[in-house]
Amino acid sequence: MNKIKAIIYDFDGVICDSVNVKTEAFGEMYAQYGKEIQKKVIDYHLSHGGISRFEKFKYYHKTFLGKELDDKQVKDMGGYFSSLVLQKVIDSPFIPGADLFVSRMVNNYMQFICTGTPEKEIKKILDKRKLTDYFTNIYGSPQTKKEIIQKIVVDYSITTNEMIFFGDTLTDYDAALHENVRFVGVRSFHTSFPLGTNVINDFKDTQLQMIDL
Repeated sequence: MNKIKAIIYDFDGVICDSVNVKTEAFGEMYAQYGKEIQKKVIDYHLSHGGISRFEKFKYYHKTFLGKELDDKQVKDMGGYFSSLVLQKVIDSPFIPGADLFVSRMVNNYMQFICTGTPEKEIKKILDKRKLTDYFTNIYGSPQTKKEIIQKIVVDYSITTNEMIFFGDTLTDYDAALHENVRFVGVRSFHTSFPLGTNVINDFKDTQLQMIDL
């Protein structure tokens, strides 16, 4: 097994306990369409974590409302969503042990954020939380997680079997599997990882000691 040189982290649900912030924002934005639509939106969001909010807006409107959104509408909705969540994410608690883990790993590994949050926004969040210096680079949408992994390989001259990805969604799992990156799931009430997946409860979990970094 190759020695790990890089650790990739999703953000919401992995570094910070902020998934519910996004859930509440989607619920608020679609409340005007009634409780049935609102429930469909929330259920889809929770079962498709890690996907860009802009793609979700287009999906919700087309699938649940029978409407197509133009680029300006999608952008405007994204801006409003950001106004609902930004400060709440900045203020959200860490997943237990995540801050200490990241601060310890920085001396031995390259570390990357790979999130569905818009890149400009996630960089602002990390800056406000004083986390920026722990990461070699920070990536967000519109790039997909598969594209981000591919970019890290090219930009930092490492192979995918020299990486490990901590994620809490099947989007994270699928990206890691597709790109042949070792994956560790961070347990979530909303995600059931395939049998045999390494899963930790949080970064204080003793199971971390069993993972060969």
